[in-house]
Amino acid sequence: MRILFITTGLKLGGAEQQIAALAQAFVNLGHKIAVLSLTDGCEVKLPSEVTVISLGMRKSPLSMLHAIGRARRFIRQWCPDIIHAHMIHGNLFARALTSFGSMPPLVCSAHSAREGGRLRALAYRLTDRWCALTTHVSQAGRNAMVQGGAIRADRITVMPNGIDTSRFAPEPSARQRVRQSLGLDASEIVLLSVGRLVAEKDHALLIDAFAEVLRTDLQIRLLIAGDGPLRNELQAQIGRLQLGHSVQLLGSREDIPDLLRSADVFVLSSNIEGMPLVVCEAMATGLPVVATDAAGVREIAGDLAIITPVGDRITLAQALQRAISRLPTAPGMRARYRERIIENFDVTTIARRWLAQYRRLMEGCRCAA
Repeated sequence: MRILFITTGLKLGGAEQQIAALAQAFVNLGHKIAVLSLTDGCEVKLPSEVTVISLGMRKSPLSMLHAIGRARRFIRQWCPDIIHAHMIHGNLFARALTSFGSMPPLVCSAHSAREGGRLRALAYRLTDRWCALTTHVSQAGRNAMVQGGAIRADRITVMPNGIDTSRFAPEPSARQRVRQSLGLDASEIVLLSVGRLVAEKDHALLIDAFAEVLRTDLQIRLLIAGDGPLRNELQAQIGRLQLGHSVQLLGSREDIPDLLRSADVFVLSSNIEGMPLVVCEAMATGLPVVATDAAGVREIAGDLAIITPVGDRITLAQALQRAISRLPTAPGMRARYRERIIENFDVTTIARRWLAQYRRLMEGCRCAA
């Protein structure tokens, strides 16, 4: 099968990493993949077999028309069997592209619980006729789109993201190695958070909650992996709370699996998510998880995580203390965390589900013709 992805961009975000993971899974299964990115730049690792086209689109009608022309020419040349768009701008662009003439079936995937306000909901609703199927990565996100009037309930389904669980297999030797590289003592309890330093991830809440935890136990460290526009603001908060000895902003890292293996508890403090894959990654390594009740968290973790209300500093601090009090985590529980992710969110399993969905849409298109 020849599968064309259309995406807003290829920066280092959750949706973009899912595109890369699916591309790799499809390549491994013997399919041909191409990616059309509306914007320039690529920070995710795509397989060498994938054809990547950057349209370099700008915020102007002329630029959009030029991008649509380039995209149509590529499609005529490459001849995909299915087009699968991702994220709000990629989805709307793909629908506009399809409106210009005969195209393969179009699937549009939303990745955030908040796809936008009324104007974006209206744009989704008005362009729905050019899309064969819309999906969301979580039930909570699907419900939000239906309630917001973006789409009818019978026109959208849930298709979760997946991860390469082999990359996040437990590896005991990594714990000591990574801790030594970070100057951490083997006896220290390490809390780890991974995510871009943006308002949606609410690291400020996490740092405030951690300050409460630190009052009862000084042998705890908080590591935050990721970078973004709020780095200086968060660093100032750490200084203001005199947490410089206990909280480290690690910046962007390429060794997330090893960081997870070196930690004792994973924590997610987001106020907005679609389906936070990093929770899958943490559980796949056997880590206990403390997370706010952002969209997708309960669907991933079930009853195996400690989940707190969004934006509640005190409850988050209490949840962290509770998780710490349970350490060390029994091997049986670590195995249960990993087993849940392998059974429900392994990317190869998810890729096979997508292929079955693509085939149904292609068959329906042939029947309609």
